[in-house]
Amino acid sequence: MIKQLKQVKRKIVTFFQTPQEKRHALVGPAKLWKMKQDFQINFLKSQGLQPNQKLMDIGCGTLRGGIPLINYLEKGNYYGIEVRNTVLEEGRKELKEHDLEHKEPHLIAFSEFNEIALDAKLDVMLAFSVLIHMEDTIVEKCIEFISKQLGNNGAFYANVNLVSHQDSNWQGFPVVFRTLEFYEALASKNNLKVTTIGSLGELGHISGQELGDKQVMLAFKKA
Repeated sequence: MIKQLKQVKRKIVTFFQTPQEKRHALVGPAKLWKMKQDFQINFLKSQGLQPNQKLMDIGCGTLRGGIPLINYLEKGNYYGIEVRNTVLEEGRKELKEHDLEHKEPHLIAFSEFNEIALDAKLDVMLAFSVLIHMEDTIVEKCIEFISKQLGNNGAFYANVNLVSHQDSNWQGFPVVFRTLEFYEALASKNNLKVTTIGSLGELGHISGQELGDKQVMLAFKKA
């Protein structure tokens, strides 16, 4: 009975959602999609992102954060990679609806990081709310990939859970909490150094969700 009531409640909530809320609910809280979109481009601009730089959005999903970045960057400078084909298709729809196909972003579906081969080195790489959903072995492959693709003066940014809390799940993905020392050791292993920029809340990410706003933004650069 309780399960049936939850299903009915979910259907009612979905019925009243806007089209964009329905789409972006695939990658996070439906009501927070615009705040999270604005946060990503504002944060990257604050770190010095320029239109002529090449950027990779790891876990680009529905292009919730990607649309303003594609619009801001010069033609062909946005690289979005995503493991869920159905979610990336929603991103392609979002791109078309915003009339940004002429920007020719590179939208890449993949299952393993070693499948991705790019000729260009990247100036900026971002994994927004992505590392927190990766198991340790996948994070290790991700950082190894970043070390290979990142330009000598480039930077990789990722928000992570550093507070002590019990791991959980979200849409079939784990929600993982690790120590800063874990990321420092992984960075060192891949010729990178990592620094803490600040909590998401301090950087302007105000969601009202305590654990989310306490996540910490890390910057990885070549050692």
